[in-house]
Amino acid sequence: MCGIALIVSGIRIDTSCLPFDSTSSTRKTEKLLFSLDDLKSALRRRGPDSVFAKKLLLQSEENLISSFTDNGVSSSERDNADDIHTAKLHFFGATLQLRGINPLIQPLVDASGNVLVYNGEIFGGFDLESDCNDTEFLMRTLGECCSCASCSAGHCVECGRSSVLGVLSAIKGPWAIIYWQDSSRTLWFGRDGFGRRSLLVHWPTEDDSTFLLSSVSPVSPVQFAPEDETHNGIGCFSYWEELPCGIYSLHVDVSKPSGYLVAEVKMHGYANSMLTELIKWDRISVEPSSEDLKTCCHKLSRGQRSIHLASSEAVPNETGSVQSAIPVRAQNLLDALKESVLRRTSLYTVYQAVTSGIRQEEFVPVAILFSGGLDSMILAALLDKCLDPNYEIDLLNVSFDGHLAPDRQSAKAGLNELRRVAPSRKWRLVEIDADLSDLVFETSHVVSLINPANTYMDLNIGIALWLASGGNGWVSDANISDNDNNHVRIKYKSNAKILLVGSGADEQCAGYGRHRTSYRRGSWLGLHEEMRLDMQRIWRRNLGRDDRCIADNGKEARFPFLDEDVIRLLLNMPLWEVANLDQPIGIGDKKILREVAKLLGLYEAAVLPKRAIQFGSRIARESNRKIFGSNRAANQASAGSVRINRKSSFC
Repeated sequence: MCGIALIVSGIRIDTSCLPFDSTSSTRKTEKLLFSLDDLKSALRRRGPDSVFAKKLLLQSEENLISSFTDNGVSSSERDNADDIHTAKLHFFGATLQLRGINPLIQPLVDASGNVLVYNGEIFGGFDLESDCNDTEFLMRTLGECCSCASCSAGHCVECGRSSVLGVLSAIKGPWAIIYWQDSSRTLWFGRDGFGRRSLLVHWPTEDDSTFLLSSVSPVSPVQFAPEDETHNGIGCFSYWEELPCGIYSLHVDVSKPSGYLVAEVKMHGYANSMLTELIKWDRISVEPSSEDLKTCCHKLSRGQRSIHLASSEAVPNETGSVQSAIPVRAQNLLDALKESVLRRTSLYTVYQAVTSGIRQEEFVPVAILFSGGLDSMILAALLDKCLDPNYEIDLLNVSFDGHLAPDRQSAKAGLNELRRVAPSRKWRLVEIDADLSDLVFETSHVVSLINPANTYMDLNIGIALWLASGGNGWVSDANISDNDNNHVRIKYKSNAKILLVGSGADEQCAGYGRHRTSYRRGSWLGLHEEMRLDMQRIWRRNLGRDDRCIADNGKEARFPFLDEDVIRLLLNMPLWEVANLDQPIGIGDKKILREVAKLLGLYEAAVLPKRAIQFGSRIARESNRKIFGSNRAANQASAGSVRINRKSSFC
C-alpha cells in the first residue's frame, strides 16, 4: 500500500470534456493552505516504510517538449523552471510494503523516463509469482505498452501491443495510480471500478491553476474556513473531490503560436467488458414467479428447522441436515469468499520487513475489524481456514461505552462461537475503549481524513474506524470461553498490517434498513434499484473515506466481499435467493450470507440483525449528546446528514 500524490503546475489544463458538472474552471473552491512537508507528513502515515519525491520538468522549445527528472536537471535548466514554457510534475510516494522479498521505494522511474506511483494490489488479471512485487510488475508491464496517445482500446490496432488503458482495466483488485508515459507525453491516473483505494483530485480553477491528486488531504478545511463562510456551502466547492472511478489521460502538447504547455483531460471507459458489466450492476433475475417464492420459502423453512436443531446441540454438524438444507448457491458463495480471503491473506508473500523488531512467534499478519456481527464473523471463520494455523488472529473491536456497547457484547459472544468452530486457533479480542470527550486532537485529525466527506455521520464512522484500525487496546488474560467482565486486562497493540473489512456485504445482500423501505414501496424492482444505487455510489459514500481513515494508521484495508468474482457470483443469483425481505429482520435480509454462516457452523451469528458501527460502538449516541444535547434532538435535526460546523465543540 502507498500514499501517492502529484502536483502539476505550468500546464494550462482543459477539463471541459469530462462528464461531470463540477469541473467548471470558473467555479470557486474553499481555500486550503498546506506545504509540501504537510503533504509528505500525511502520506507518511499511510506509508511509514519510506517517503520519497520525484520532480519532472517539461520544457517546450520550437513546438517540441523535453522532459527531465530532478536528478538529471542542470543548474541552468533549474533556473529556468519558472519560465512560462516550463511545467513541473511533482510525484510523491510513501510506501507500506506488503508484497515481494526486496525493499521498494516509490516513485519508480524506469530507463525510458516513465514515472509511477501506485497504491494497490494485483489479486488477479495477471499471473504473478507468490513472491513478486506487484508494483514492479506493473511498472515493467506499463513500460511495454504502446505509446500512441490516441489508443483507446485494450490493444493498439497498429502495433498490436497492450495499451495503458488495457493493462489497468485488466487488474483484479483495488488500485489507484498516477503514471507518466514519457514517450507519449501523457499522464495517466485513475481508480479501480469500485473505488476501493482513495484518490482525491483538485481540478484547476480560475483562482488556482494547480492540478493535484492525492490519497489524502493534508489538513482539514475546517481549520482555514473564514468565519463568514459556510464550509462547503452554496457557491463554494470543496477543495478536494473524490475522483470518480475510471481511467483518465492528460496529453501534454504545445499551444501554437504561444508555446504554452497545454493539456486536455479525457476520461476513458474500462477496456474490460466483464468489469464494465459488473459496474453496471445489472441482474438478470429480479422478480420471482409465485413458484419461485414457494420454493424459496420451503427452503427457508427447512433451513430454520435444521438450524434450530443444530444450535440446540451447540456443535457444528458437518454431514447432517443443516448442510443438506442449504442451497447449492450458498456453497458456491462460500467457496468464492474463501478464495477471496485466500487471495488477500495467504497467496502472496508478505514482505518480511514488516516483522522488524517483532519476534516471529508474536507476528500477527492479518486482523479483522470485528463487531461480532454476521459479516465479520464470516470473515473470521474463513480467515481461520486460509491462514497458517501457527498465526494468531486479532479481532479489533471499538467501543465508546465499555462492555455495555452492543458491538462489544456481540464481539464477546462471537469470540466464544469462533472458539467453538475453530478451537485450535488462538483468537485475540482486542478491546479498544474510547471516550469521545478525550479525543479533541484526534477528532480534528479525522476531520482531515474524511475530507471531502463532511457530515457528522461521516465523522462518527471515521473516528470509529480510525481507532479500531489503530489496534491499540486491551486483551483479557483469559484464554478460555468466558462471558464475565472480571478478568484482568492487559495493554496490547496489534501489529497486523493487513485488515479485513466487511464493506460491500450490506450493499450487495440488502442489509440496510432503506432496502426494506425500497422493497415496501417498489417491490423487487425497487429493491434492486436501491441496491444498484448503493453499489454505484459506494466509492463516493464509503470506500474513499474508509480507506483514508484505516490507512492513516499504516494499515491496509482489504475487502473480501468486494472481490470481482464475489460480485459477479452474487449478481448471477436471483435476487430472491440473495434476500427475501418478506421475512423478518435477521432472517430475510442478507439471506444468502446467513446460509453461508450456517455452512461455517456459525449458528448464532446467522440470525444477528444488522447494526452499523456508529450505533454498535455507541459513538453516535455520545456525539449526539455532545453536539445536539440529546439523541432525541439529534434525530429531530437529522443529525446524520448535518454538516460539520467548525465552531462546534466537537472539533
